[in-house]
Amino acid sequence: MTRSTNVLIATGRVLLFGGPYSNLQATAAVLNEAKRLGVPADHVVCTGDLAAYCGSPVETIDLIRTSGINVIAGNCDEQLANDAGDCGCGFGDGTQCDRLSAAWFAHASATTDRARRDWLGGLAPRLTIDLGIARLLVIHGSISRINQFVFATTPVETKRTELALTDCDGVIGGHCGLPFTEVVDGRLWHNAGVAGMPANDGTPRVWFSLLRVDGGELIVEHHALDYDYRAAQAAMSVAGLPVEYRASLASGTWPNCDVLPKYETAVQGRRLEPGSVRWRPGKPAHCAVLWPEFAPVAEGEGAGRRAC
Repeated sequence: MTRSTNVLIATGRVLLFGGPYSNLQATAAVLNEAKRLGVPADHVVCTGDLAAYCGSPVETIDLIRTSGINVIAGNCDEQLANDAGDCGCGFGDGTQCDRLSAAWFAHASATTDRARRDWLGGLAPRLTIDLGIARLLVIHGSISRINQFVFATTPVETKRTELALTDCDGVIGGHCGLPFTEVVDGRLWHNAGVAGMPANDGTPRVWFSLLRVDGGELIVEHHALDYDYRAAQAAMSVAGLPVEYRASLASGTWPNCDVLPKYETAVQGRRLEPGSVRWRPGKPAHCAVLWPEFAPVAEGEGAGRRAC
């Protein structure tokens, strides 16, 4: 049974991932990687949205439900639990994301029974990870709104406002689909990325992260993972889902950039390289995206590193 505790006391490495997205093969690959790395199930954390774009919602829910890992609720989980008519992702009306979501959410809704919906409805909206040197709040979108998109280049002021809503040393978020690690006024904002879709970087890999304490510092490691994306594509084909996201599993790029800021749109298809960063809680206030490194872009295509 999935852990329902609202506090994880971490005594070793913590593995984080987001967005299983009905991608059974990728989700299984992440959980198998946790076992290979020796990270116990009670130190694995998922930031929600179990059923979404891909073809195996029931199987993915069941895999996570029986895995013993920590899971918080995403907006898709809440919407399924409440028998809602759409995913509640926050896509703009009439956008391609909005149109495509109608198809995959209808599939997830049609195949997810009442018992599974009730289990999704029982997921906690947040989790606190106590690392000894720092406490981090795990959320889905932002602290104030479950479906808020928060990216690396989302304005610092937005993150500052959200961080003011918690007394934790930082936030671990999900929802946006892209991994990053940032420090805002000396506090951490981290996103591990998602398991169910590529990171729009032109490769079919998916992403997770590892946290570990080294002396008085937190080490954040961003990892990419290969998996059997062709089997995930086949499941989407059997489910009759639109071709656009099926193609994304192989191409590594999203069918559109509707939700992305200018910079993230400009670097679509540029390969991300795994990396690690060190963060010391209580270090004098500063603001910087620590990972990934910003690539050169044309004028007007978005901001680079920023000061407070």
